[in-house]
Order: sequence, then C-alpha cells, then structure tokens
Amino acid sequence: MSGAKRRPKPRTTGQRRALPRSSATKPSGAKTAARRTRGKRKGLWTRYKRLSQRHLYLFKTARFGLFTSLWGTIILAAAVFFFISRVPDPLLATLDDRPPNVTVLAVDGSVLAERGLRRGHVRVDVLPDHLIKAVLATEDRGFYDHWGVAIGGLIRASYRNFRAGTVVQGGSTITQQLAKNLFLKPERTVIRKLEELIYTVWLERRFTKDEILELYLNRVYLGGGTFGVEAAARHYFGRSARDVTLAQAAVLAGLLKAPSRYAPTRSVKAASARAAVVLKNMVDARFISAAEARKAGQQPLRLQAKGDATGYPYAVDWVAAMLPEYVGRHDDALVVQTTIDAKLQRLSQERLRKLLDGKGQKLRAGEGAVVVLDPKSGAVRALVGGRSYKTSPYDRALNARRQPGSAFKPFVYLAALEAGFTPTSVANDGPVNIRGWKPSNYTNTYKGRVSLRYALTHSINTVAVKLTANLGPSRVAQTAQRLGIGSKLDARPSLALGTSEVTLLELTGAYAPFANGGARVLPHVITRIRSEDGKVLYTRQRSAVGQVVAPRHVAAMNDMMSSVVRRGTGRRAAIPRHPAGGKTGTTQNSRDAWFVGYTAHYVAGVWIGNDNNTPMRKVTGGSLPAELWHDLMLIAHKGLRPTALPSRRGPTMPWQGRGAIAGHFPFNVNGHNKGASSQPFYKRVISFFGGG
Repeated sequence: MSGAKRRPKPRTTGQRRALPRSSATKPSGAKTAARRTRGKRKGLWTRYKRLSQRHLYLFKTARFGLFTSLWGTIILAAAVFFFISRVPDPLLATLDDRPPNVTVLAVDGSVLAERGLRRGHVRVDVLPDHLIKAVLATEDRGFYDHWGVAIGGLIRASYRNFRAGTVVQGGSTITQQLAKNLFLKPERTVIRKLEELIYTVWLERRFTKDEILELYLNRVYLGGGTFGVEAAARHYFGRSARDVTLAQAAVLAGLLKAPSRYAPTRSVKAASARAAVVLKNMVDARFISAAEARKAGQQPLRLQAKGDATGYPYAVDWVAAMLPEYVGRHDDALVVQTTIDAKLQRLSQERLRKLLDGKGQKLRAGEGAVVVLDPKSGAVRALVGGRSYKTSPYDRALNARRQPGSAFKPFVYLAALEAGFTPTSVANDGPVNIRGWKPSNYTNTYKGRVSLRYALTHSINTVAVKLTANLGPSRVAQTAQRLGIGSKLDARPSLALGTSEVTLLELTGAYAPFANGGARVLPHVITRIRSEDGKVLYTRQRSAVGQVVAPRHVAAMNDMMSSVVRRGTGRRAAIPRHPAGGKTGTTQNSRDAWFVGYTAHYVAGVWIGNDNNTPMRKVTGGSLPAELWHDLMLIAHKGLRPTALPSRRGPTMPWQGRGAIAGHFPFNVNGHNKGASSQPFYKRVISFFGGG
C-alpha cells in the first residue's frame, strides 16, 4: 500500500545491534569510568612528583641503583657467556700425560740433563687413603659437600681483603684451585676472581668430585720443579705416590701451601714442622687418631731420589726449582742454558764423595757441599749439595744454614779497614770478658801484641771479637750484607766468630768482591730460557750489583787473606803459581768446617759436617775443606794463566810509609770501652793504636 510505514525486519537470534561510531552516543557510565582512570593516573603522577621533590636524593639513589642493577645483570650475563665460550673442550682438561720436557744445557751447550716436570697421570682410586685425607684435611674439608665454592671461606677471605685494601687471600676450594691451575694466570684481580668462580661452576657441572680431585692432584705444583703427587713423591722420596707413608703424605699435602718454602730438599726442619700441622688437621677432621699422628710425626722422612753418577742432579734440581719463577706455568718443552761447567761439576761431586768415603769416614765427617763460581759475573760453575744425591737430594749448598765460624772474620776486618785500621795495626791478643762472655782462641793460648794481618792469618778469636765490639756489631753485620750475605745476622759481639748461620752459596758469593776488585755479584745458574721452537722466554740482564768495596780496601784484604793461604791456617789450600786468598772456619767441637777461597779466576767454598750437627773428630777448616779446595782448584786452573789478585804494590801501599802503628784495644777487664764514646771514631783509632 502506497504511503504505508515499513516495519523493521526482526533480528535473528544472537544477532547484536551495531553500536554507533560517534562517542556522543556512549553511555554515561563509560564516560565516568574513563574520567576516573585518568584522574587516578594524574593523582599518582602528581604524588610521585611531590615525593620526588621532597626526597630528591633518595629518589636519585633509587633510580641509580635500579639502573646499576640492570646494567650489572647485563654485564654479568655477557661475562658469563664470554668466559664460558673460552673454556676448552672438557676432554682437554684431563690433559696430556706426556710431561713437558726440560732440556738443561751446560755453559758450553752440551746437555746436562733432560727432565719432565710431570710423571704421568695417576688415578685417584689407586692413591693411598691417607694421602687423599691429608690433602682434604689441609686444603678443603668440605670438598664433597659444597658445589665448588665454600661460602664461609669466601666471606672470610672477602672480609680480610677488604681490611687489607687488596686481594691478600683467596679462600679457594680445591675446585677453585684447579680452575686457576687449568685456565688462569697467577694474578690477583677482581676480574680474575670472577673468571675463577665461573670456571669453578663449569668444572663442578662437567666432572664428578673424584675426577676433579684427580685432576687437581696430577696438576698441582709441589716444588722442586715437580707437578703432581706422582712426580713429587718420586722426586723427594724415590717412590711412587701409591706407596708413600702417612708421614710422607703429610709432607706432600703440606707443600700445597708454599711449595718452595716447605720442600724437604730445601729445609727438612720446615717440611717436618709443616707436616706436623697437616697431621693435626687430620686429627681435627677425625681422619686419623692422635696416636696415629704421633707415630707418623716420629717417623723419619727418608729422603731419597734416583741415583745419578754424572754429578749433575743438585745443579739441575736448582734449575728446575726456579723455572716457575722465571717463566711461570709453562706446558711447552723448554731449553734452559746454564752457567754450569759440566767437567768441573762432575769432578766436584766425585772428589767430595771420595774424600768423605776416605778420610772423612775415619773422622766422622758424613756430609759436605761445594760451590764454585766466576768472581767477575757470579756465574755458578759447579754446585754440589751432598755426597750422594741418591741417598739424600737435600741441597746443603743452597739450603743448609750453618755457622761459618772464622770464615766470617773477613767481614770484620774489612769493616775495620773502612774505619781507619790497616793490616799493620797492632792489637793485643789476650783474655777478653764482655758482660760475662769470655771467648778464647782455638789453641787456648795468647800471643800478646800482634798485627791485624797476623791475627787474621792465624785466626785469632780475641782480636776479631775486640774489633767487632769496638766497631759495633751492627756495622760488621752491615758490611757482610753489603757484600752479599742475605741471611739474618745477630748483631752481637759473638758475630765476629761466625755464630749467625749462613748458606755456602751466599758466603762464597760474598767473597767475590775480594777477587774482582770490589764489585758485588749475584750468584746465578740460568742465563737463558727458550721454548722448543726457539722463542726466548728469559734472558739474564744483570750479573753484578756494583762497586761495594773501595780498591784500596780490596788490596789490603788481599794482602791479609793471601797470607792465610801462604803461611796461616789455610796453607793446605795453596795451589802452585796462582795467587790465592781465603779463610778457614771451624765451629765449636768441629761441628762445621769451612774453607772459602779465591783466585783471579774462581771463588770457591767447601763445607764439611753432619746433618744432625754431631761433632767430627778434630776436623778444621784447614784440613779436609782446604784439601778439597786445593784439589778442585788444581783441576779448574789447568791451562789458565796465573793472574795477580787486585792490589796496590809499591810505596803507595796505604799501610806503608809511616811504619807500623802500635797500641792495643781499649778494653778493661770487663770488655767495655774506656770512655771512647765521647771522641770521634777517627781520633779513637789514633789514640788506641798510635804512638806506642
């Protein structure tokens, strides 16, 4: 129908009516909700601005902390990814069993020895239980319980590092030590510590505890140039690590703290003391009983090594022990050039053994040592540490500190010369009493008025003691240290008689300035180290420290020291045609006998004695040591041109022209100076020695 209204079509079920696009058609409820949300946001922002303005520094700190934490997390994640990407294949961590070979060359380029720093890989399940427990008790008791890092130890180490202001303690577990050994350089930095922790976690994830322990025991440095318990056990005890006793296991575990300091070949006393600490740790950890620890502590260490008839082992051991110091941890084959004269080294060993097996046996002289060096450079030409390397690899030339007796007197007389005395100054050889100490001469007799030259020639004790008391013991000690004595010296009047202990190497080196004109030298055995492919890793740059004795004083000392060899206590040391000087030394009850002497070509020292400090039968420095020195120097000087010692001949000699200076030392019966302290020392010298 026309004009009729159409009815809307009815919606089907479920069909929704479309909403209008215009906002004007929104329901009033939606508008209210939107306005409410915007209001809340605006209110929160306004409140935040007010709070931030009111607590400006607090909000800045919070923002900075959030920013730092975010970037720290990013950097840490990147570092972890970087370090892990550098970790070698796990199979490489088990490492090549082939030892990195070390070829040791003599000064002429001939081969002295070839050594491996490691001796094969030994499984942890074949090692004795007490060796494993000794290591765990000392290094990481919670090894089987932690996940690689001991939190308590780390906190303690962090606290001590904070107090010290630097990294002084690591708080490391066995796994951390292995991580350092395998992957890191020996540096103490925060970055390196982070690397260590990451590698530690990696090792714990990749290997079992037993595998980690096995790797550690086969890789760790144990002194004497040895890596791993197998090499160390064979080096120190001449047996496999599988067969070490409890006492020997304690020594090996003790080396982990400081291999060089506690090596039994360096100091049996220090090694035994450290082993006692290890045994106590094992008792505290309930690994052994107190009775077992006491029994082990009483057992002798029985140092023993593979025999070597060449005579080179002591010198080669010294070289091997120093390699980590010179080139660090190095897994490549090395070639080491040394200063050793192969022939002289071999003959020194042979002659020492022959002497001790012959005359020495009758006189209860059980051990000895020899050092021969070039006085111009300090290069060691021969070094023998004992009669037999096989029965005792302990090096007495390098490591044994013994009283030098009268062999120390040259430093007393040098100090006197530098203070104004001369070889012809006259002293009184008579009884002396210094605060109850009454030293006497070896012969128990007195000569009265004697020159200083005569007193040194015949090793008169009273004159040396009076000189030392007059000069001041500290002055004498400083003189000895200036020439090369590195051991601690007790600055007392008894120092004149050699009561402070020294090593044969340092005493021999300290005589070198008398032979070379007054320059101190640095005794050394290594001149160059290179890798097998020819890359030079170390070259010695310096051999001498510089002038430490004035030429005129060197000349005066040579005048007196050559008199010792020509007509004094060292007569048996004299060698034909070659001018020589030297000094004997004998300690109380003949416990030590020394002769240290020199020519223009060599300076050499000989010590004879017993390791347990028992007396010999009247062995003096002028007997066995002087005889051996004579025999060795005859060999060493064969074909060499006789050369005079540094001296000033003729009328300009500093102690000629005015005649002998008479007088005596200013001591009363109690050994005190008679008012000398109020005068300058030069005037005291004139008043005490002049005008007689």
